[in-house]
Amino acid sequence: MKKLACREMNVAAVLLLSSVMVAPPAIVAQDHVVAPSRIQNDVSSASAVRRQNERQLKDFLAMKEIQKAMKSEGVDPKQVTNAVSQLNDADLARLAAQSNKAQRDFAAGGIGLGIFTLIGIVVVAVILVAVLA
Repeated sequence: MKKLACREMNVAAVLLLSSVMVAPPAIVAQDHVVAPSRIQNDVSSASAVRRQNERQLKDFLAMKEIQKAMKSEGVDPKQVTNAVSQLNDADLARLAAQSNKAQRDFAAGGIGLGIFTLIGIVVVAVILVAVLA
């Protein structure tokens, strides 16, 4: 009986060792769930979109009408412009889109200077609240 139990243990040990020796190459050969090149492309695209959104918002804040509105409200334009880079991606994208729409509407005569300036002040307030909160 002891010989049978010892033999079964030897067989089990051999099977276990052989499966360990065979398994790693199969595991290593598997592809990643997401290819590293895809991750790199996604990161690069996200960075490019963020840079574009920052540029849009900073250009909007640099407009003379918005600069004048900030100064008349006692807001330091440099502080607001510097705060743009601290916005999270979602807030930055939303504010860039809103400022872009306001610029287009203002240029096309769809909104007057008063509304344009008000939109600018709201954008500035949102930036300051998002960054300083």
